[in-house]
Amino acid sequence: MKGQVQTEHLRNALNKILSVVDKKNSRPILSYTLFKVDNGSIEFSATNLEVSAKVITPANVENPGTFCVNAKNIFDIVRELPEGEISFEMKEGTNFLNLTSNNIHYSLLVYNYEDFPQLTFSKQENEFTMNSEQLLEIINKTFHAISSDETRLYLNGIYLQGIDSRIRAVATDGHRLSLVETEPLDNAADMEPLLNGIIIPKKGVFELKKIAESFPGKMLKISFDESFMYINAENKYFLSIRLIARDYPKYQAVIPSKTSYTMSADRDSLLGAVKRIKIMSHEKSNGVRMKLKKNSITISANHPSFGEANEDINVNYDGKEMEIGFNARYLLDTLQTFNEGKINLELNNELSPIIIKSSNSPNYIGIIMPLKL
Repeated sequence: MKGQVQTEHLRNALNKILSVVDKKNSRPILSYTLFKVDNGSIEFSATNLEVSAKVITPANVENPGTFCVNAKNIFDIVRELPEGEISFEMKEGTNFLNLTSNNIHYSLLVYNYEDFPQLTFSKQENEFTMNSEQLLEIINKTFHAISSDETRLYLNGIYLQGIDSRIRAVATDGHRLSLVETEPLDNAADMEPLLNGIIIPKKGVFELKKIAESFPGKMLKISFDESFMYINAENKYFLSIRLIARDYPKYQAVIPSKTSYTMSADRDSLLGAVKRIKIMSHEKSNGVRMKLKKNSITISANHPSFGEANEDINVNYDGKEMEIGFNARYLLDTLQTFNEGKINLELNNELSPIIIKSSNSPNYIGIIMPLKL
């Protein structure tokens, strides 16, 4: 096996798959990446059996070959090599991969590729396409609300459901909820697997964000089977993600069907005030108080060891006076998903969930449960 590849191409490909490599060493082969060298390209594959990735990059191939090599080791090497061309060679009958860049030489032990898991990266039936920008918006507006509580596995991901010709994405940890819908998709008839909803695990969501960012504005092919989600980006970058096999809770019950009061505020003003007052909140609860009165709110916090702080903000509000407690981190996470401009906070009373909306993001709502202080 022999050929040449650009350092930049090799580095970028390894960087895409490295985060998928199994770091728990449950099986030694899973710390390796599979190299398939053939037909003017190199195909790299890696898996932890929950998420798998495959990247294809161009190369000048003189003799084909297939082998496994330690993923982190070769990435650490390539990361430090100068730009230019890398020559690679594995002589017949040996188990060493020889890398040469200028006057730099490495010989890396390789592993039998037949021990590497067989991976699947596509499901032709019910395949539909989605713009990478739509996928990225789904992730950016919901990722922060995914639960980290491993005892409630069904909350450890983003729930996707086909609603008419749109895809609805929901994430919640029981204290806050984010919900966003895409614009209508052209090929919505092929979204049948989404009608009953699927849950993408947090690790898979991280890899989805990476593939969407790698192909800005491009169409991604998406398909499903009973256990996996498959993504294909221009036949260059592939993902396979094992879905969470649980039923998602009835999230609709958390969303108030109607609200009595609405407060309108400048997003940046409210965000800045919460950031400043959070400094004086207790580390465990991150609790801040928000006192609503006519056309103004006062945000305050009291730390038993440091002192207290408060800040007044001008808003549009004409409802009854009330004081509500919030986890400041939850409030900040939600506010940061909105763009600049006006946002609306809708509520009923001191104990009910608060809905955060914006006319700039009509397909998105954030919900935060109040905090008892």
